[in-house]
Amino acid sequence: MDDRMSRKVALRVRALHAVRGQHAILRGLDLDVAEGEVCAVMGVSGAGKTTVLRVVAALQPFASGTVEIGGVALQPGAIPPESQLRALRRRVGVVFQSHALFEHLTAHENIMLAPVHALGQSRASAAATATRLLESLGVSARANAYPRQLSGGEAQRVAIARALAPDPQLLLMDEPTSALDPARRGALGESLRALAAQQRGLLIVTHDAEFARSFADRVVVLSHGTIAEQGPAVEVLTHPTHDATRELLS
Repeated sequence: MDDRMSRKVALRVRALHAVRGQHAILRGLDLDVAEGEVCAVMGVSGAGKTTVLRVVAALQPFASGTVEIGGVALQPGAIPPESQLRALRRRVGVVFQSHALFEHLTAHENIMLAPVHALGQSRASAAATATRLLESLGVSARANAYPRQLSGGEAQRVAIARALAPDPQLLLMDEPTSALDPARRGALGESLRALAAQQRGLLIVTHDAEFARSFADRVVVLSHGTIAEQGPAVEVLTHPTHDATRELLS
């Protein structure tokens, strides 16, 4: 993006190393995501894409390096208890590939969880936030539906609303188009562009090159835990210069 340097940084990762047992997953990764930017992380299976999301969300420890999100810094080593992660949870929202909605709660109740139990908001305030988010994402009619009653696209939008309830500046998404038909993929892409326009940073792991080409500002291609190639999405995915990107597109 031409104007990235003029924007605030929502996420800054430097020299990030992560291991699983004796196996190195991330090997000195440097990555920035600016506010207002949609950044897609791509790569073949095992490249380290989901590990990046899990480390940034404090769901997985890392061995060395620095991770900073809006003034909150994560440290190498064991993951802190949730009681010490409240500031991070305000700044980072996560949408899992499987949606991970609580089956015994309605869509509306799922969205209220974090504001009430993690942030200490009143139920009335959390309910108002949930109603507003469901309406903004076009699923207000499904507020009282349970997850099993939702389509894949509806469940995903509820999961996005839940992630947005604490008003995070960084939104993480893992394979958001995996269960969507082409029409729903386009609608999701437009929703993500609207979220970026609110000056949120979006970091999206995806294998969907066409989706990334259409809706991401920038693509970062990982290979063996390092960045093989990065740049404007259309440029990288139309004229790849690295074998890892060519393998991904084939």
